[in-house]
Amino acid sequence: MITAGQMRAARALLGIDQKTLAEMAGISVPTIQRMESSKGNVRGVVDTLTKVVEALDRAGIELIGDNVPSMATGRGVRLKEPEIKPTLPDEQGEQ
Repeated sequence: MITAGQMRAARALLGIDQKTLAEMAGISVPTIQRMESSKGNVRGVVDTLTKVVEALDRAGIELIGDNVPSMATGRGVRLKEPEIKPTLPDEQGEQ
C-alpha cells in the first residue's frame, strides 16, 4: 500500500508536480489529485495504484512500508538511483 503522504513526499523528492506524475504513470491528473487527498492509505483501482508505484520506482523512489527494516521507523520514502530521469515540466519543450 501507498499513503497519500508518501505520494506527496515522493513528488517533492523528485521535484515534480501532479501533472508530471500523472504523465509518468499514464493516468489523469484528477486521479492523482483524488489519490493524494485520501486519508491514510490511498484508495483506488489496484491497476491504477500499481501504475503510480511503478512510475515512482522507475524515477528512483523506494516506498517503505510498515515493519520493513530501516534506519528509521514508520512509513516513508527513500530516494534511490533512478532507472530513468523524469522529464520536468520546464524541460519538456527542450530537446
